[in-house]
Amino acid sequence: MSDEKRYAVWCRPDQSVVSCTEKVKVMNENLDEIVQAMQDAFEDGLLMEVAEDQMKAVLHRLVDNLHNPYQKR
Repeated sequence: MSDEKRYAVWCRPDQSVVSCTEKVKVMNENLDEIVQAMQDAFEDGLLMEVAEDQMKAVLHRLVDNLHNPYQKR
């Protein structure tokens, strides 16, 4: 799969596509780093005998608790 299509077609809130190659590259590189960190944490938890379902729930909760500091109030 090409580098630009590895994760998603990135869209703005109005659903127009983010087509800037550098922006897409940065997004995909960020996600590569996040995936590796999450996988490492997940595997550490499993090695320390934490239940797989609990590890996944905690990782999901981290995402669910992200906030948008740029959101208009």
